[in-house]
This record gives sequence, structure tokens and C-alpha cells, in this order.
Amino acid sequence: MIKMTMLLKRNPDIAHAAFVRHHREMHGPLFRSIPEARTHVLRYIQTHPADGDFPVPLADFDGTAEIWFDSPEGMRAVLGSETYEQEVFPDEKTFLDHENTLIFVGEQTEIIKEKG
Repeated sequence: MIKMTMLLKRNPDIAHAAFVRHHREMHGPLFRSIPEARTHVLRYIQTHPADGDFPVPLADFDGTAEIWFDSPEGMRAVLGSETYEQEVFPDEKTFLDHENTLIFVGEQTEIIKEKG
């Protein structure tokens, strides 16, 4: 399993609230529509900053996206698909600042297992 974590910066021409709305309501469903994602994506989570006083220093990002793929080949199949290249990636250019978005790809180690 491969996990891609993206620390997202919004396009500076749009407000943070518009970025969050687009990411949740437009981009998420658009990504979900990739046929190869049905086969190779195990999980996809979006996170956006919470309001509050937290006991840790906060990074200056507008959100994150975490996507778990079944394998490196599955990741290539999704990100190299026609739907991603012709619809999803062009959409990213409308609301993301690609130059300042960070991407990390790795294998995850579970330290505390989800209760349930």
C-alpha cells in the first residue's frame, strides 16, 4: 500500500472558503469519477483547518489530501489515466497553487489502531 499526502496551498486568486468549497464539492467527486480509482484507491480523505486554540504550532496550508493506493502501479494507473489528465488535473489548476503544494509519498506504519 502506498499513501500520498499533499499539503495544499490554494490559488491566491480565490478566498479560503471558496477553496474549501471547491475542494469538497467539486474536486473530490471529480477525483472519485476516475474509473481507475474504483480499482486502485483504497481511501481518500480531505482535511481543512479547524478553528480553535491548539497547543501546537500550525502550518500555513489551506488543507490536505490523503490518498491510499493499492500499489505504486495502481497510483500510476490513476494519475496517468485519461480522466485524471483531461479533467481532474486541469481542475486542480483552477483552485490549487501547485508550486507551493507539497507532496509526500510513502508507506505508512500504524502506531495506534483505530478503535471500533
